[in-house]
Amino acid sequence: MTPENVMDLAHHMLMVTAMIAAPLLLIALIAGLIIGMFQAATQINESTLSFIPKLLLLVLTLFAAGPWMLRVLIDFTHDLYTSIPAVIG
Repeated sequence: MTPENVMDLAHHMLMVTAMIAAPLLLIALIAGLIIGMFQAATQINESTLSFIPKLLLLVLTLFAAGPWMLRVLIDFTHDLYTSIPAVIG
């Protein structure tokens, strides 16, 4: 296994990780921003006001994007397993 193969595999792994994490992180970021602006405007300092909506939005995002995320992981794993003979020798 050459260093180029290792770097390509690491690059592909990081891209898959970013693709899977992106929907959840973006939804949490947008929800936190909107809730933070609402709390700043109304001066309500309740911790559950920021936690519960984010949790619900993340669960909805997992339901919506979960099949796609699972397909990306399955494809990556399948490609990884099929490339084992080429990597070994």
